[in-house]
Amino acid sequence: MTDSAQTAAAQAAEPLLIDIDHLTKRFGDFTAVDDLTFQVRRREVLGFLGPNGAGKSTTMRMLAGFMTPTAGTARIAGHDVQTDGVAARRLLGFLPEGAPTYPEMSVIGFLRFCAKVRGFSGSELADRVAHALDLTTLRGVQLQPVETLSKGFKRRVGLAQALLHDPPVLVLDEPTDGLDPNQKHEVRGLIERMAPDKAIVISTHILEEVEAVCTRAIVIAAGRVVADETPQALVQRHPTGRLEAVFRQLTMPEAA
Repeated sequence: MTDSAQTAAAQAAEPLLIDIDHLTKRFGDFTAVDDLTFQVRRREVLGFLGPNGAGKSTTMRMLAGFMTPTAGTARIAGHDVQTDGVAARRLLGFLPEGAPTYPEMSVIGFLRFCAKVRGFSGSELADRVAHALDLTTLRGVQLQPVETLSKGFKRRVGLAQALLHDPPVLVLDEPTDGLDPNQKHEVRGLIERMAPDKAIVISTHILEEVEAVCTRAIVIAAGRVVADETPQALVQRHPTGRLEAVFRQLTMPEAA
């Protein structure tokens, strides 16, 4: 058996943690997500790519249970996010677009609130909050109101709340948006360290991020999958060997 075949066989043996089956979302006559089907197993870091308006955030909101699909299903570790939503959300850490928070609360106050909502109390709550602060390097601003933070720090607060309960599934919409190069490097390192125990989906416009941390990439355009391969296989589609060129070729074929 070749190395690539052994790798594929090992991956297939990992638990299935995300199962999206013919997922569709229509807004009137507009179809934002069009019959989308894919799966993600533990140890996979999936880069979810597409131009603005391709349906990435809509797909992630449906997977997180914040938006009802027009058709199809999304499951987290076997739990349908619509019919078994509480069980599904217990296993999910979700960083949505914009990372909404309560801006008047302090960072630590907001994270304590999120931990209580998750059902933690006492010393376990304190430990969870402390660990999330350390993972996202927020100790220095933990007493500041969230509204006083820079865009990058607000993004890290959003990431911290997604990590509080150490979920097996992470869905991260633009996790490094607004971060400086050093902060991006820290978050990428954190994702790499968490990857062996989780299924992670990252939506990003930073293509170098996909090559740096993702084991697989799905490209969508007009709500449909146009590619599903490893980043290494994707770059081989174009003679330049550049992911940006492949992205344009797949999503804007007339301009490639």
